[in-house]
Amino acid sequence: MPEGDTVYRVAAQLHEALAGQVLTRAELRVAAHATAELTGRQVIEVVPRGKHLLTRLGGGLTLHTHLQMDGRWELYRPGERWTGGPEHQIRAVLGTESRTAVGYRLPVVELLRTAEEQLAVGHLGPDLLGPDWDAAEALRRLSADPARPLGAALLDQRNLAGIGNVYAVELCFLAGVTPWTPVGEVTVLERLLAKAQYLLELNKLRPGHLTTGTSQRGRQHWVYGNARRPCARCGSRILTAEHDRERPAYWCPRCQRGPTPQAAGRRPG
Repeated sequence: MPEGDTVYRVAAQLHEALAGQVLTRAELRVAAHATAELTGRQVIEVVPRGKHLLTRLGGGLTLHTHLQMDGRWELYRPGERWTGGPEHQIRAVLGTESRTAVGYRLPVVELLRTAEEQLAVGHLGPDLLGPDWDAAEALRRLSADPARPLGAALLDQRNLAGIGNVYAVELCFLAGVTPWTPVGEVTVLERLLAKAQYLLELNKLRPGHLTTGTSQRGRQHWVYGNARRPCARCGSRILTAEHDRERPAYWCPRCQRGPTPQAAGRRPG
């Protein structure tokens, strides 16, 4: 599942290509909205909300999409061949005179009234890249379940919106605790939230989710994706195991204190 900065970047690209223009072609290839007629409506704006995309249209409608694991939006110019995947994977098409946005493998395609967007995104916690980011509210939500493992709590979009597995793992390293450490035992939560917001803001318009300050290949992350490699800080072998929802966690056994995956019944790699 993409990180919040990836979704922010997709929203910015779609907004730049479509906003202010009238749809000359519009297709929602999902059963619930296959007959929806959107041609002739103006694209007002495309905004991110956590990992959700909200394409607001004239007439008070919003197209709500989510990329989840495999979805993607591709932009094409008139006459350009669509190369994002086979035809049967296309779930949405939004075309204007100058650009066409094609949504491939989108698991969520929902048309709703703009006034009712909260039905789709109202459950989300404060958005790390939103104009109304509220660190105090995010801290309150994280702290509400002190026994919950930090990695799982950071991934829960109801606590704060925008963190995916890369940042969850890296933030645990930067906090000096393992992903299985109970939230109530983490003494640097406020600084951790500030670091999370800083990293997503830093990376929102560039790929790679850099957390180390360098874009050099193999050194963009402290521990994520670096299983069995030496830790850049101490040289210990980085370990890996599954954590929340079977997503891989990575950690340094020397730099990070706290419970190990064996305590959760998981085998480290």
